[in-house]
Amino acid sequence: MRSDSKSRSQARFGQHAQGYVHSSIHAAGDDLDRLLALAAPQPEWTVLDIATGGGHTALAFAPRVRRVVAADLTPAMLRAAQRFLAERGAANIVFAAADAENMAFADSAFDLVTCRIAPHHFPDCFRFVRECARVLRPGGLLLIEDHLLPEDDRAARYIDAFERLRDPSHHRAYAEYEWRGLFLDAGLSVEHTETLRRSAGGLVAWAARQGCTPETIERLQVMLVQAPDAVRAWLNPRCAGAPDADFDHSYIIIAGRR
Repeated sequence: MRSDSKSRSQARFGQHAQGYVHSSIHAAGDDLDRLLALAAPQPEWTVLDIATGGGHTALAFAPRVRRVVAADLTPAMLRAAQRFLAERGAANIVFAAADAENMAFADSAFDLVTCRIAPHHFPDCFRFVRECARVLRPGGLLLIEDHLLPEDDRAARYIDAFERLRDPSHHRAYAEYEWRGLFLDAGLSVEHTETLRRSAGGLVAWAARQGCTPETIERLQVMLVQAPDAVRAWLNPRCAGAPDADFDHSYIIIAGRR
């Protein structure tokens, strides 16, 4: 099961790597500024960016620290990120193939571990958080941003199904109380949480980034139109069913200290 999920992630993100490198949703945003502000990176730090994708988080931190290791499960995504970052002269970023749930890094190797908009793909998120705690030095910081779900379980499962229809490599997202539990169970002290809301950038464009067929886009439109009240309150749909349909994603930023 876990292997199948990871294979789906590698296949899909390998196929659409360039789309994520150039995605405006991933390349920019106030959330990157918030991550930098919360981390307060220091010039002597070594940073690990897990599931680096297009390398945008690694690029944001690189000028402020000694070294960034940009890691990803998907070789094609790593190659795309390496080309993208080389064009921007980020000489202190190195690249590594890494499974977020089974990292080949030494204990206490990093001052900061970041992971931005990726853990919803991980089959065993607790194992991922525990691995992050292991590779952090004592006093080091884990800083995660990811999709956030409501505490209402039925609404959460509907939203997960909506996301999985668009991208079958989506495993599941979590509510804030679940994230807090994952951190605490891994021995991390939660220092900060906050919630961000951003437009998906249009349902059609959002679906196209994963190569969805017209039939799948139609099904996504139907799910948005027929969403229960609790889901509508969370997603804030606009123009549902129309070509310019849009909705909001909610994100959590959570910081935990080892």
